[in-house]
Amino acid sequence: MTFVIRAAHPGDLQHIYEMAKRTGGGFTNLPPDRKALTAKLERSHEGFTRTGDDLGDDLFVFVLENTATGEVRGTCQIFSTVGLKGPFYSYRIGALTQHSEELGRTFRADILNLSTDLEGASEVGGLFLHPGERAGGLGMLIARSRYLFIKDHRERFADRCIAELRGVIDEAGGSPFWDGVAGRFFGMSFQDADEFNAKFGNQFIADLMPKHPVYIAMLTEAARHVIGLPHVSGRAAMRMLENEGFAWENYIDIFDGGPTMTVRTNQIRSIREAETSAVVAIDQELGEHKTGEKCLIAHGRFADFRAAYGWIERRAGGIAINPDCAALLGLGEGASVTHVARW
Repeated sequence: MTFVIRAAHPGDLQHIYEMAKRTGGGFTNLPPDRKALTAKLERSHEGFTRTGDDLGDDLFVFVLENTATGEVRGTCQIFSTVGLKGPFYSYRIGALTQHSEELGRTFRADILNLSTDLEGASEVGGLFLHPGERAGGLGMLIARSRYLFIKDHRERFADRCIAELRGVIDEAGGSPFWDGVAGRFFGMSFQDADEFNAKFGNQFIADLMPKHPVYIAMLTEAARHVIGLPHVSGRAAMRMLENEGFAWENYIDIFDGGPTMTVRTNQIRSIREAETSAVVAIDQELGEHKTGEKCLIAHGRFADFRAAYGWIERRAGGIAINPDCAALLGLGEGASVTHVARW
C-alpha cells in the first residue's frame, strides 16, 4: 500500500480541480472552479497553521496521494464550525396536525421548515475518490482519516458533527428538488445556480429563499420523491456514515434536498474506538500476507498529519508496526500514533 492521506497544499490545485470536474455538478464543497478551489486551499492553510486551541472558523482540506507515482487520487474536507460567519440554513421536515370536529377528521401535513438548528456544528464533507481507485478500501481510508484528525485535535471541533450528502441529480443534470422549491423563486436553472454557487457560495439561496414553511403536499411529485435521498454516487458514503453512528434526523439541504446526517462528535465510532500508542518496534514480520492486525494509523499534528493503512502487533509498552507504513508516516521507534481497527 503506497497511499497516504496528508494535508493539501497549493501545489495540489490542478489535481483537485481535475477531480472536481468529475463530480457531475451539485457537489457544493468541491466546485469545478479554480478561483473557488484556490480560496479553499488558502483557507485550509490558515486553519492548519493557526495557533491556539479555540474553536474557530477553520477549514481543513486533505488529499489522498499515491506516493509511488506522486499522483493525488482523492480528497476530503473538515469544517471546524458551520454558521460562524453567517446563517447555516437547512430544511427540517416537520408535521402539522389539524382536526375538524364537523368533519370528524384529522389531517396531518408534512412541512419543510427553514432552520438554523445545525449552526455551530462541525462538518465532514468534500469527499471524492478518483473512479480508478474505488477498490481496496481507499474510500474508507479517506473518510475515516478525518475522524482520527478530529480525535487528535479534539479541542478544535464542536460537540456535534454533520455531513451533507448531495441530493438526486437527474440525467440532464437538473435537480427535481431545486425545480420544485427554490427554482421557483430564483429564475435560474439548477445548472446555473450550481455554477453561481461554485463562484460565490450558497448564501444567495439562503437570502432569497422564502422563510415561510413549505407544505410538501404542494410540491411536484418529482420534488417530493427525492426529499432526503442521496445521489446514487452517495449511497456508499451514506452507509459509511451510518456505520460511524451518523443518523438522518429529518434535515435536508436547501439546495438539492439531499440528507444531512448528524451525530455527537464523541460518539463517532472511529473516534470512540481509536487508541493512542507508542511505537516500540518496526518489525518486518508484520504486513500484508504476513502477521499483524490491519489498522488505520495516523501521526502528526495539523499540517504534518498523515494517515495510512498499516499492520500492528500489540507489545509491552505500545505497538510494533510494519516498515512500509512507518515509512509512509515518517515514523521511528518512540513515535506516538493514533490507530483504529479496519472494519
